[in-house]
Amino acid sequence: MERQLEHGEHQYSQGVLPLCLLLDNLTSPANVGSLFRLADAFAVQKIYLTGKTPAPPNRKLSKAARSTEKVVAYEHEVDAISQLQRLKAAGYTLICLEITTHSRALKQVSYPEYAPVCLIAGAERQGIQPEILALSDETVHIPMLGKNSSMNVANAAAIALFEITTQLQGNGSILPGPAL
Repeated sequence: MERQLEHGEHQYSQGVLPLCLLLDNLTSPANVGSLFRLADAFAVQKIYLTGKTPAPPNRKLSKAARSTEKVVAYEHEVDAISQLQRLKAAGYTLICLEITTHSRALKQVSYPEYAPVCLIAGAERQGIQPEILALSDETVHIPMLGKNSSMNVANAAAIALFEITTQLQGNGSILPGPAL
């Protein structure tokens, strides 16, 4: 008979992918907490919290994160542009998750050829700043089949992380050891 696994029975990779998240000016601690949980689930190396994005310790963030903020590496940097310039200098490809006039559908991009990758998500209402879009190497969007042109930032990031990590894992890109 099939049964749900207990938490202690889950086997995890103990490695990370050549992938980080940069969250710029998010306002909802619950969204940030959800993104920590996603980062843990998808073996993200590190989260960069920039601008006004809430950072631990934060009660609402911790509640949504379910303690993953204690195991996912993160750093708070007020200036997103400076952090992105450092990541670019370190060899990261900067990929914005935003629908724009030049964005490509998420599945149209081959992420292993871009590894390592920094996926950038912007403020819930305003999206990604134009200066960050200009600095990025690629802008991707999730094709929306309904009338609405956007979705919750954590939900959108979940879809993007699934696609990116599926491709990176298929390429054998998992790295041993600790985060950045």
